[in-house]
Amino acid sequence: MASRGIASYNDPEGKPPSKKSLPTRFVQGFRELLTEALNGVDPLSGRKLSLCIGVYAFYDYDGEPIYVGQTWENFGTRIGRHLRGQRSDTLAYRILDPFEVAEVELFPAEVLRGDPNKKTKLDAIEYSVYLEAIENSKYKAILNEKIPPKSHRVPLPKSCRFPLIPGDMYEDRKHPDVRIARRAETLARVAAVAHERGEVSAGLRRVIVIQAIRLADLAAARLAYVEGRRGPSPEAINMHELVGDVAADPFDDVDAD
Repeated sequence: MASRGIASYNDPEGKPPSKKSLPTRFVQGFRELLTEALNGVDPLSGRKLSLCIGVYAFYDYDGEPIYVGQTWENFGTRIGRHLRGQRSDTLAYRILDPFEVAEVELFPAEVLRGDPNKKTKLDAIEYSVYLEAIENSKYKAILNEKIPPKSHRVPLPKSCRFPLIPGDMYEDRKHPDVRIARRAETLARVAAVAHERGEVSAGLRRVIVIQAIRLADLAAARLAYVEGRRGPSPEAINMHELVGDVAADPFDDVDAD
């Protein structure tokens, strides 16, 4: 008897399915929540968030910040490159696993779009969000290959934070064994980029170390749980000793307070 499932190769000929129906239920749900987030409205400018410029931050299932970026185009285009499988350097270099992104926070700065000092002001917001992210991180580092340009710290625009994981799938996707496997795969891929290309940035090599620490910490916490022990202390990680100063690019000679 021929299978009648959605993955069947034995169904009779008919109308081709829509592209939107082809991804897994998780991917469809993830994209729907991302679309809902981007359809929100920036209270200051009154524009849809998808059309706004600004700064954004990604968080994992533990609420850990993992990446900070900015866009001069709009959130819809830039975040789509990261999270909808479109081209971006973070995906091309295997730096960011989009399925490790459980939440997104947007800092819209649409009011700066026509400002002649837009770049300087956006850089300052991005650097301020970046500093806040590493300060709030258990690891005191995130997965940015390029540290934002060092700037004066500024007050942040009012942000909007959104969940991206469908509620009925959250627990399965958050399971430590699933995340350990994905982190190990992501680490192997970014390490392979360094091996195959050879001439890569110091930032990419820093990301390899940070991802390795994130993997080791999660795996150690899982082992401690299985053995009935307390999980590893954040003090067990000396990020500065392992990767140096993550608050500024060593080649950036701009002074800031």
